[in-house]
Amino acid sequence: MCIIYREFRFYESEYGRYWQDVMFDNEELAQFRPDVIYIHTSNRNITAYPKLTDSRKTVDALLDTAYHHFSDMWDKIEEKYGCIIIQNNFDYPYWRLQGNREAADYHGTVNFITRLNLRFAEYAQGHGKFFINDINYLSASFGLDKWFDPFCWFMYKYALSMKAIPALAHSVSNIIKSLYGKNKKAFALDLDNTLWGGIVGDDGPDNLKIGKETPTGEAYTEFQEYLKAHQQLGVILNVISKNENENENALAGLAHPEMTLKSDDFITIKANWKPKSQNLLDVAHTLSLMPDSFVFVDDNPAERDLIRQQVRNAAVPEVGDKPEGFIRAIDKMGYFEMTVVSADDAGREKMYKENAERAKAELAFSDYRAYLLSLNMKAEIEAFIPAYHGRIAQLSNKSNQFNLTTRRYTQAEIEQIAADESYITLYGKLADKFGDNGVVSVVIGHQTDGILDIELWIMSCRVLKRDMEYAMMDRLVQEGYQRNVQNLIGHYYPTAKNGMVKEFYGSMGFTKTQEDEAGNSRWEMAVESYKAKNHVISVK
Repeated sequence: MCIIYREFRFYESEYGRYWQDVMFDNEELAQFRPDVIYIHTSNRNITAYPKLTDSRKTVDALLDTAYHHFSDMWDKIEEKYGCIIIQNNFDYPYWRLQGNREAADYHGTVNFITRLNLRFAEYAQGHGKFFINDINYLSASFGLDKWFDPFCWFMYKYALSMKAIPALAHSVSNIIKSLYGKNKKAFALDLDNTLWGGIVGDDGPDNLKIGKETPTGEAYTEFQEYLKAHQQLGVILNVISKNENENENALAGLAHPEMTLKSDDFITIKANWKPKSQNLLDVAHTLSLMPDSFVFVDDNPAERDLIRQQVRNAAVPEVGDKPEGFIRAIDKMGYFEMTVVSADDAGREKMYKENAERAKAELAFSDYRAYLLSLNMKAEIEAFIPAYHGRIAQLSNKSNQFNLTTRRYTQAEIEQIAADESYITLYGKLADKFGDNGVVSVVIGHQTDGILDIELWIMSCRVLKRDMEYAMMDRLVQEGYQRNVQNLIGHYYPTAKNGMVKEFYGSMGFTKTQEDEAGNSRWEMAVESYKAKNHVISVK
């Protein structure tokens, strides 16, 4: 068992003592106060398997015993630490007593492990802070004979081979990365020989290799189906292609009758002769996303190398030039690992399209305030409620630009803060005539007597310049006034990404009282001096 802390402090239990550390109240672990507990197990941790002479009732009792050995531990972790749990399910054994019958016979170890894994999955479905590290799939993908090495077990008690350890570590890190909002958000896709076979400008759209009629065409079609499926997760698709006639050739290719992806599936389409690195940066700016939010997919190794060199931290999988290898090269990287799929995630594509409509509408106005009023914006600003705890934690980990203190919170921490009466918490939802943006802003303030210290203020970039920050500040001051707060204290801690909010508190009427050489600043404001600033958003 390994426990992971945000500042990268680790507590590791003694070999084989994971259960005892939890169930018998290890004081060292209690003082450590873990954020994440990872329990590394394998089929070697199942202590009793069915015998061929056992009755069905006996086998079911063995299953219950094996399950409750773990579920009792998970319940104790939840009760004592309230933290995130990552638990391996079980890989299959490297030998089968009955051969293929092991999968169907309730006495079989394969059948027993399958049923136990399903019990683990059912627990995960009912517990929002419990996540499965699926070594059942990992071992199958890696190859079971390569996954387990008997020599490593007998010599070192390693439950997997040395070569399999990086795959395990990568899988666990993907879960943690997702929990802390470090997933990628968008694809940037080449067209020629990436989404279809052939070059549309030379071959013409009618001669592209796509569809189910040829092996090559079918490979490109399946890749498109794979990309389209990601829209369910809120991953947005964009085109970055070198083509003549601006977008004309791109649109002609996308109009091919065998295409799974159509032009409407893409938020932006950049088809020109500019460097793809510049086009990717332009798309990121248009969508108010950081360049490191993108996964760039291109069959051309020179273009992949250009993006790696010029677009820092954008993901560039080594997909090669064979379409049958594209899915595997991307999928194994875990760019879009999901721990929670929120309503906001599922609707992200729609939200970005609505933002494009807002941008078009803005061009029709010479007066920006008149444009904002025309949006007919309505906000809901309330104290944290359980329905949004997951989204609030997600937003705290994903927001980098409009984030004054860059503090990150787990869902467990959000739940604790929401229940603590010394905190003022606010979430903000914003809707307008084009659609609902969902939860887009979060404020957390800690009250000590008449002072409210603002520990977190974040806002999604998709609602920048919409005056939502004014609506949130108005409500924060109102809430503070009702709780006899006399003074607000704000902080700004600079990062490479949040320079846009350096003077945020100054614009709100705060006075800077401290600033160090690193640019960390402290701001103060008397509640009685504040004047309401929101004049364009109707607040529920």
